[in-house]
Amino acid sequence: MSIRDAVYRIYERRLRADLEGLPIPRHVAIMIDGNRRWARAAGFDDVSQGHVVGARHIASLLDWCIEAGVGHVTIWLLSTDNLRRPADELEPLLGVIAGVADELSAPGKPWRVHAVGALDLLPAATAEALKSAEERTAGRDGLTVNVAVGYGGRREIADAVRALLQEHAAAGTSIEELAEVIDVDHIAEHLYTKGQPDPDLVIRTSGEQRLSGFLLWQSVHSEFYFCDALWPDFRKIDFLRALRDYGTRQRRYGG
Repeated sequence: MSIRDAVYRIYERRLRADLEGLPIPRHVAIMIDGNRRWARAAGFDDVSQGHVVGARHIASLLDWCIEAGVGHVTIWLLSTDNLRRPADELEPLLGVIAGVADELSAPGKPWRVHAVGALDLLPAATAEALKSAEERTAGRDGLTVNVAVGYGGRREIADAVRALLQEHAAAGTSIEELAEVIDVDHIAEHLYTKGQPDPDLVIRTSGEQRLSGFLLWQSVHSEFYFCDALWPDFRKIDFLRALRDYGTRQRRYGG
């Protein structure tokens, strides 16, 4: 073991000790940003290699979440805006995402996969890979893993309102009657993450400090943690630091 590895392990143990007695988020949402920048910095001519390396890192994050006691994780892999990228950029990324779905739903994995996003906007093969991953893991216990693909916060809210209107129209409710009773809970019941707790902690890697439309509705009371590390370089100690930072904050829920 190198001196660097030994120091890393000592620091990791210290961080775990710091977490004792602190609240742990029930739901962590993470924007895994910086794959292409990582690839360029690493000297790759094909920046899609950053997505390949970043994809291999996802299972490690999920293991850290299980170890810490987190119950739900949402990972943003592809936004609706990303779908407008040139084909030579988008197609390799879609292939990586299909591979992530297959890997996360492989036999023996201790989590349930839930596809989050507008699957109707995706190519059929990508949508099918996500649906199949969800079906294969539906009966598993443990961590819930929301894989956000073709996701946009505004689109999610529009889809929720549309589903709510369709539901009430099918039941014979008029627009006037619905307008009298509709509230935030009615909309929340039709979000992609319905039935799950809202994220307590939202993490974004790569140094960017904006939400970019991620979980606009659900993150109203979330705590935010911005990390300078590019996603492929995001380490367990970075995750533990985020948990420690969250645990020491006084949450005011909008106050």
